[in-house]
Amino acid sequence: MHSKSYITVRYAETDRMGIAHHSNYPVWYEVGRTDYIKLYGVTYSEMEKAGVLMPLTNLSCSFKTPALYEDNIIVRTWVIGLRAAQIQFTYTVKRINPDGTETELGYGTTEHGFVDSKTFKPCNIKKRMPTLYEQIKATL
Repeated sequence: MHSKSYITVRYAETDRMGIAHHSNYPVWYEVGRTDYIKLYGVTYSEMEKAGVLMPLTNLSCSFKTPALYEDNIIVRTWVIGLRAAQIQFTYTVKRINPDGTETELGYGTTEHGFVDSKTFKPCNIKKRMPTLYEQIKATL
């Protein structure tokens, strides 16, 4: 299972040449992660209320073709790894062309730990949020 997040490249995200700055990709990945978690009926804020945070531990981005001002893009997000205290996501970012075809702009991965919101020590998501863990695990 994967999420689909639709974004229009905003002027503030571009440089003088009208090209989206590379620093926007991690922000777009965050949109994808948020939408992915929502597929399971849970929001990030609900996870935080349950005492679980997901700090970033690793990030990779690869770029193929630049995104431009006012491009309509789609970010697809999947989970590629899940353990009791860690989760790995992968992302593709594509331009939606006027004819409906898509052009790959880039792709990447992020890794996150599950930590207790009070102690910042690793926590076991299988025990804290067993339904969410099982639902995601079933899609791998």
